[in-house]
Amino acid sequence: MANTYTQIHIQFVFAVKYRNGLIHSSFKDELYQYITGIIKANNHKLLAINGMSDHIHILIGMRPTQSISELMQIIKANSSKWINEKKFLKVKFEWQEGYGAFSYSKSHVQNVINYIQNQEERHKTKSFQEEYLEFLEAFEVDYDERYIFKELI
Repeated sequence: MANTYTQIHIQFVFAVKYRNGLIHSSFKDELYQYITGIIKANNHKLLAINGMSDHIHILIGMRPTQSISELMQIIKANSSKWINEKKFLKVKFEWQEGYGAFSYSKSHVQNVINYIQNQEERHKTKSFQEEYLEFLEAFEVDYDERYIFKELI
């Protein structure tokens, strides 16, 4: 697409099914590298990736050649398949349905990177569900309580 110029920064937030803490430190870095490869293979630019044992945050510079939903489907399907094929866990790994996608201007990118890099510190005082609801409210996203990530089952 010659003569097409964009600057699109998207933060994705998504959780392990039932928010089980299945992303162990023993394979977390490998998982992040694998997801980074997916993002690069789809011609987007990874700016930050981090999370906790039950969820992930990813900030990318997104190209307009692919939809958000298509990219998320590829990331979640391929990464869960990869985790299961590697047999990192004794149980089947799955991502929870859905995700959050939030856009930022260039002037906010460094703050978002810092936010993502400091997940461990942030979650000493705040649950994932509290954090996620804050995102939805801050971005004025209409949501249905029935579909918000619930407590562990």
